[in-house]
Amino acid sequence: MNDKQHELLEKMRDTAEYLSKLHIDYWKEFSSFDDGKFWIVVLMLVIPLVVLFIKIDRSKMLLLGFYGLNYHIWFAYTNSAGIRMGLWDYPYEILPVLPSFALDASLVPVSFMLLYQWTLNHNKNFYLYSTILSAVFAFIVKPILVMHHLFRMFKDINYLHLFVFYILFFVISKLITNLFLKLQQNK
Repeated sequence: MNDKQHELLEKMRDTAEYLSKLHIDYWKEFSSFDDGKFWIVVLMLVIPLVVLFIKIDRSKMLLLGFYGLNYHIWFAYTNSAGIRMGLWDYPYEILPVLPSFALDASLVPVSFMLLYQWTLNHNKNFYLYSTILSAVFAFIVKPILVMHHLFRMFKDINYLHLFVFYILFFVISKLITNLFLKLQQNK
């Protein structure tokens, strides 16, 4: 590693450390336990997990969990990249080091898991209903979050972009799930 590379890496690390401290300071002042919007975000984390615990089809738990984890990973990575690139942010967070944790880890993936379960149990078209759920999140839920200052978009990002992301996440997650099911059958 040459000096210039080492110097730039150190500068990036120092900046990341500074931003992390700034994020924690912001959280303490504007997004902690004494703010009502903080508790709304907590509910967006807890309620879907409780519903999932009650409603999940235990005979399909591994399949649903695999699909949900897959969705969560794509959603979380894209959300993290969007935040890092300044495309959007979440002013209220449960933990200052995990932005959008309630949406990434609970509300959105659990909704898609339960929809997947419903389509399996009722022999419905997964892709049609997942597209409808994507539209609900992109064109109803996100605007409500924007209206209540729980989500902000920048740099020409709009709800149509979010809709496309939701569709990509469920399609990729379903394809990966199907691939693993196929590999399991061909053992």
